[in-house]
Amino acid sequence: MDIKGRIEELRKLLTTYSHEYYILDNPSVSDQEFDALLHELIRLEQENPMYFSEDSPTVKIGTTVLDKFEKVHHDVPMMSLSNAFNEDDLRTFDEKIKKEVGPVNYNVELKIDGLAGSLKYENGKLILGATRGNGVIGENITNNVKTIQSIPKTINYLDNVEVRGEIFMSKEAFNNANREREEMGLELFKNPRNAAAGSVRQLDSKIAAKRNLDMFIYNVVSPDSHNLTNHSGALLFAQNLGFNINPLSQICKNIDEVIAYIEFYTQKRNDLDYDIDGIVVKVDDLNLYDEIGYTQKSPKWAIAYKFPAEEVVTKIHKITFQVGRTGQITPVANLDPVIVQGSTVSRATLHNEDYVVEKDIRENDYVIIRKAGDIIPEVVRVVLDKRSPDSISFAMIKQCPVCGAPLTRTDSEADYYCRNDFCDAKKIEGLIHFSSRKTMNIEGLGEKIVEQFYNDGLLKTIQDIYLLHEKRDELITKEGFGVKSIDKLLENIEISKSNNLDKLIFGLGIRHVGEKVSKVIASNFTNIFDMFKVDIEDLVAIDEIGEVIAESIVQYFRDPMTRELIDDLSRFGVNLYYQSNVSLKDEFAGKTFVLTGKLEVYSRDEAKALIESFGGKVSGSVSKKTFAVVAGSDAGSKLDKANELGIKVLSEQEFKDLLDR
Repeated sequence: MDIKGRIEELRKLLTTYSHEYYILDNPSVSDQEFDALLHELIRLEQENPMYFSEDSPTVKIGTTVLDKFEKVHHDVPMMSLSNAFNEDDLRTFDEKIKKEVGPVNYNVELKIDGLAGSLKYENGKLILGATRGNGVIGENITNNVKTIQSIPKTINYLDNVEVRGEIFMSKEAFNNANREREEMGLELFKNPRNAAAGSVRQLDSKIAAKRNLDMFIYNVVSPDSHNLTNHSGALLFAQNLGFNINPLSQICKNIDEVIAYIEFYTQKRNDLDYDIDGIVVKVDDLNLYDEIGYTQKSPKWAIAYKFPAEEVVTKIHKITFQVGRTGQITPVANLDPVIVQGSTVSRATLHNEDYVVEKDIRENDYVIIRKAGDIIPEVVRVVLDKRSPDSISFAMIKQCPVCGAPLTRTDSEADYYCRNDFCDAKKIEGLIHFSSRKTMNIEGLGEKIVEQFYNDGLLKTIQDIYLLHEKRDELITKEGFGVKSIDKLLENIEISKSNNLDKLIFGLGIRHVGEKVSKVIASNFTNIFDMFKVDIEDLVAIDEIGEVIAESIVQYFRDPMTRELIDDLSRFGVNLYYQSNVSLKDEFAGKTFVLTGKLEVYSRDEAKALIESFGGKVSGSVSKKTFAVVAGSDAGSKLDKANELGIKVLSEQEFKDLLDR
C-alpha cells in the first residue's frame, strides 16, 4: 500500500473508531490502539502535506452528533488536547512553551476518564448542559445533567457563566450498576467511562438519575470576563460558586515537578475512587494563552499525558521469520502500530514454534501484547472472540528465509536453526553483534551501516572490520558518508582493539555464551589462547558454566576457522588478554543488587558496570539473597517484592552517595 492509501485507510479507521467511542459508547479498540493510529496519521500528514484534508481526524474534534438530541452550538469551541506519551514528549512541550514565553508555572490535574460536558448559567440558574460533540456542535443533555447531585441547579452569581468539566461514574457506582444489570440479566457495562457516557445520553432522565453520576469542573469559559488571570484561580472561583473540582490539582514551578506529580499518580491511580487515564498539564497564566497560541484542533498551552499501558490490544497482519547470528529462527509478529508504555510498537517476538502453537497465534488475529521486562514486546494471548472464522493455523517454515537452507531442530531445544555457515543473514547479524555497544562498542558501525557495507562487499568477516582502514579512499566517496564520519569510524575501530577480553569473547557470538558467562571465562582464562586447550571437564568445574555451555565453547575453539580468526586479530593488535578492573569496596563486594525503574543519572548498563567494578553482582530478580534494590521512577513489581521481603531500597541519589563514599 502506498503512502496516500495508508493515509486514507487511517482516516477511515479513525473516523469509525471515533463514532464507536463518542456516539455508540462501545469502542472496538483500546485507547492505546486509537492513539497509535492517530500518531501515525499525524506523522504521515506532516511528511506528506500534499495529502492534507480538512476532513482528517487530525483536525476534527470528536465526531458527529446524535439526531435524537437537540443540537447545541458552542459559543467557544470545546477543543481537545494534544497528547504526551513519555517524559521526552513532556520536555519537548515545555521547551516550546519556554521558547515562546519563557519559564512558567503549570497547573496539573488528574485526567478523569469520562465524558466532557459544558454547563451554562444565566441569572444564577442552570439553563443548558451539553456534550462536546464535534467541538463546535454538541448535544443538549440538560435534563440528564440536572440529575447529577454534584451539579448545582442554581448558583449565587448573576452574571452569565459557562463551566466545563468531565462527567464520570465512580468505581462504586459502576459496580453497583453492574450488580443491578446482572440481576436483571442485562449485558454488563464494560467500564465506568462507557457507563457514564451512555447514561447522559438516555432520553429518559430517570435512567440517568439512577446511575449516580458525578462531575469535576476543569475550565471556566471566557475567564477574563470574570476577572480571572490564572487557571488555578479559575478553579477556585468555580469551587466557590458550588461546583465540584478535583482536589488533587497542583501548581508546579517547572517540568521536573510536573514529572514528579505524574510519577506519583501513576503509582496511586488504582487507589482513587474513579478512573483516570492520564494527567493534564496547563500553563497557569491565562494571559499567556493567546501568545502561546492554538492549532486547529488543540491549544498549544496544554497537553494531556496518557498513562502508558502495560498490556494493549492490536492486530497481527503478518508473521515473518528472523535469522539470528547463531542461525536461530525466530517468528516475529508484525503488528498494527500501538503505544505500549510510552513507545510505539509495531513488532513483537513470538519466540519459537512451540510458543506460537501453544497460544494458537495466527495471522490477522487480535492479540494482547506487553513489554517483557519493560523492554521487549511480546504477545501474551489471542483475543479469540475477534478471530475471523476463515483464519489459518500457524505453520513453521522448513527452510531459511534468507539462504533457503533446510532448518533443523534437536529434540532438546525448542528452536529451529539455519546451519549454513555462509548464510548472509547469520553473517550480518554476527557482525552487528560484534560491533554493538555491549561487545566491542564500535560507534558508527550500527545495523544499517553493517548491512550496507556487507551488501557492498566491504565487510564480510570480523577481520574485515580491522581492514576497513585500507579502504578509506573508497569509503569517503560513498553517498551519505564523508571524510569526517569515516575517519571517526576508523578511529573507533582502532579504540576497540584495547577492549578487555570479556568484551571480545562476548562479541565472537559463541552459542549459549552471553555477557555474564564471557566475563566468567575471561577471568578464569586470562588470555584467549588458553581457550584452545580446555576440555569440557575444565569448564564445568567453573561456577556458572554448565555442560551445555561447556560443550559449545569447546566446539567453537576446536574449529580451525576460530584459530585463524584469533591469529588475525592478534596480528591486527586486538587485545587478547584479561585485565581485572574490579576494585573491591565493602559496600558492594560480594553483594547482589537489583536495578528497577527509570534511572536519570546513570543508564542501566552504567549502573551495572559500576556495581561490578566494585565487586558486586547485578541480578534481574529480587530474592532473599538480594542486598539492595536501586529504584528509579516508575519502579514496579520488583520494588513491591523488595518491600514485601524487607530488602533495602535505595533511591538513585542514595545509590550515587554509596558509590561516592
